[in-house]
This record gives sequence, structure tokens and C-alpha cells, in this order.
Amino acid sequence: MQKIFDSFSRYFVGALFIFSGLIKLNDPIGTQIKMEEYFEVFADDFGSFFHHFIPWSLEIGMIMIVLELALGVGILVFWRMKITGWVLLLLMVFFTFLTFYSAYLNKVTDCGCFGDAIKLTPWQSFTKDMVLMVFVVHLFWYKHTYVPALRTREGDSLIGATVLLSLFLGTRAINHLPFVDFRAYKVGSVIPQQMQPQEQPIIEYVFEKDGKEIKSQKYLMESGYKYVSSNILNEDKIKPKITDYNVTSPEGEDKTEYTFEGNRLLIVIANADKASLKNIKAIRELTQQLEGKVDCFILTASSAETIEKIRHENNLAVPFYFVDATVLKTIIRSNPGIALWQQGKVLGNWHHNDTPTAEEIQHLIATQ
Repeated sequence: MQKIFDSFSRYFVGALFIFSGLIKLNDPIGTQIKMEEYFEVFADDFGSFFHHFIPWSLEIGMIMIVLELALGVGILVFWRMKITGWVLLLLMVFFTFLTFYSAYLNKVTDCGCFGDAIKLTPWQSFTKDMVLMVFVVHLFWYKHTYVPALRTREGDSLIGATVLLSLFLGTRAINHLPFVDFRAYKVGSVIPQQMQPQEQPIIEYVFEKDGKEIKSQKYLMESGYKYVSSNILNEDKIKPKITDYNVTSPEGEDKTEYTFEGNRLLIVIANADKASLKNIKAIRELTQQLEGKVDCFILTASSAETIEKIRHENNLAVPFYFVDATVLKTIIRSNPGIALWQQGKVLGNWHHNDTPTAEEIQHLIATQ
């Protein structure tokens, strides 16, 4: 029986850690955003010194991702289980604390355990960690009895290769865009549709009649039925995927619908103070070549003064509008980033390191 539990724990924990790590490795910027959110909350609840960690959120996030992947591989081959067991247990204690803290105090509504691929509520995340903890404790308790699947040198090489490959892929995703986009603003999405509920609410009513509980999707008005309660069966589908996309002009005019009209090239600068301007020349030339063909504009969360300074210093002669910073970071994982929308449909997303040519933009538009 123990051998069966050993094998299940090994493959279950190892596979889950690798899956979780790969999902986050696909989008390290998303992990960075989540780490910043946690540090902000900790700074308010435990002490302002957590603010010092915020500038290092990307590096801390990458360390966590690489550690998660290395542990997952290490567990599968029982690599140096005395060390792996302790690190695994401590990491799980830390994760379980975070998810309980988020759930109990409702501080962070999405732990980011599986990035944007699988959304879990705070209590679902905590439940997941509690179940996982059972198998982690088992692996830790019997760590001295496991026989490594590989010789020490081979195991060390495998873990080293895992770390190096993870760093390479993570850096690639940071300097470009996620390999797979799970967000609501991915290529092919129609933003106005994403702002509408997927389904209308399906309500199930609970009645009592003759001492028996009766459930119905219709409100029973007949004599003898006593209403008890009701709940929504498809609660996960009645909320739009996009709820916070709102665009305003410097004068306070609502420009949300304007961004859905015709062909629009969005230059997303979430934070002008931290924006990389090394490719701003290519972006400027792109807007100049598209003048009169595609409406180009900047979406930013920075102040008018800051964005005006960037525009004038870099001769970026396009208008700008304001959008919430979190929304902009969701639209594209690049600062600045570029997106092409046609009637609200996303035709393309580009990191500033991969700024497209005017010919590419016009080809995408023409082929729709």
C-alpha cells in the first residue's frame, strides 16, 4: 500500500509542480504583477519594508518559477531527497499560508497559481494546497527511504539543465510575449463580445412541500410550495471576461467605443516612467507610415504631463487616452506594447522588441 501511495505522491506532486511552473514560465510578467500585488498587501498589513521588494518582483518571481520547476523534476527522479524534501515542504507551507491569507481576508482574489490559464478562487486555491500538502508531507516523511532514479551526477546534470532551460525560456518570454496567450485580449478575441456575459443567469429555486425539498428552475406559485432559497447555477459564466476596460480622453470624454471603430493601432504605455524607449524610433516610424491609413493612439495610465513629455521628446505625434494600469498590463505584457484592433477584434499583439512594419499591419488588415 505504501508503495502505491509513494508512487502516486511522486507523480502527482512532481507533475503538478511542473505544470504550475510551466504555466507561469510562459508569462513571467504576469507572475511579476501578482508578486507586486502581494507585496503591496503585505506592506499595508505587516510593514512598509515590503515596498522594498516591489522593484525586485520580476527577479523574485523568476526564482520562484525556476525553483518550482526544479523541484517538480527533482521529485520525479528522487533527486537528493534530503534537500528536495525540506525545500518542498517549506515552499508548500509558504504557498499554503499565502492562499489561506488571501482567502480568509479576501486580500488577493486570484493567487496566480496557474497564471491566466486556470482561474481559481482564493478558497479553491487554499483547498488545492491543503490536498497537495498531504502528499508533500508523505514525501517529506519518507524522504530517507527513496532510491534515486538517476545516479548523482546524472541527477545533478538534469536539474542543472532544467534551471538553465527555464531561465532561457523565461527570459525569452520577458523580452517578447508569452508563448501561449490565455488572456481575454489575445489575438482573435473580439473585445466588445468579451465585455458581455457568456450566458444569462440560470436560477435554481428550492421549495418545501409536505416536508420534502423540491428544486426547480421555475418559481413555483402553486399552493403548498414554500420558498426556501435560490442560487445561480452558472455563476462562472454570467460575469463578462472583461469588466474594467474603459477609455477616457484628457478632457474626460468616454472614448471606449471609439477604440472599437475601424482599424486601430494601440500603443500601450502602462507606466511611462518605467517604459523602455530603446525601440521608440521604430514605433514612431510605424505610426508615420500608417498616417491616414490606420488611426494610431497611445493608451496610458501615466499622467498627462509625463506622457506629453515622452511624445514631444520622441516626436510621437499621436493622441493619447487614459486606461487603468492593470487593464493595460493585461492587454499586453510589454511596456510599451503594440496591438492592432479591427472593429474591436484583436488582429495582432507585439512586444516593442518585435515592432511590426507598416506592411505587416496593412497585410493583416487586408486579409480580414
